[in-house]
Amino acid sequence: MSRTMLITGASSGIGAETARRAMAAGWRVGLFARRRAPLEEIAAGSDDALVLPGDVTDLGALEGAVAEMAARWGRLDVLFNNAGIFAPAGLIDEIDIADWTRSLDVNLTGMFHGARAAFAQMRRQEPQGGRIINNGSLSAHTPRPGSVCYTSTKHAITGLTKTLSLDGRPFDIACGQIDIGNARTPLVEDLIARGGTPEVMDVGDAARSVLHMADLPLEANVQFMTVMATKMPHIGRG
Repeated sequence: MSRTMLITGASSGIGAETARRAMAAGWRVGLFARRRAPLEEIAAGSDDALVLPGDVTDLGALEGAVAEMAARWGRLDVLFNNAGIFAPAGLIDEIDIADWTRSLDVNLTGMFHGARAAFAQMRRQEPQGGRIINNGSLSAHTPRPGSVCYTSTKHAITGLTKTLSLDGRPFDIACGQIDIGNARTPLVEDLIARGGTPEVMDVGDAARSVLHMADLPLEANVQFMTVMATKMPHIGRG
């Protein structure tokens, strides 16, 4: 029986590439994002894709997406908790409070919603268990200047990952985090256009790393993975 994966932020970037590669590898994939049109393009009429438009800030939308997947395919094996935004850069006293609030809503509360909905399904399905993969960032270790909104939320995701790893053990729910540095996505292209670092890797390499984590049996777990452009100034910053 094919395994099932729910991907948030599946309409572009790492989410979209992971979805395409997962379907090519035989996964049944729930595609969750705000924009229906790009999700339908990725699904392209495949019986192994389920288009699930919604916003991660809406817990009910994510719970409904998980329920729809379970009704169609019987279970949820993996959540790739991927959706996120990068707010405008600036010093803390220059940040628009609306940008701070939006960052918290999407990057932290949105991932909490995804994990909550997935955990509830994985805990109660038969056979019990599943895997949650949270998309962190190198900002969870070494931030860029002016990234207080994004960096704060990504540090919080590490706490979410660790707690879910502990709380999921009695239910065979594994949780890991992938910290991705400079995959070529629209978000990174925008950073480059604003004078950011030009060191990038192909987005497919990030997607393959996610699928490596997803493919493991539940008795094994990649707790934390860092995959990044080789020449990024991550090691030895200062």
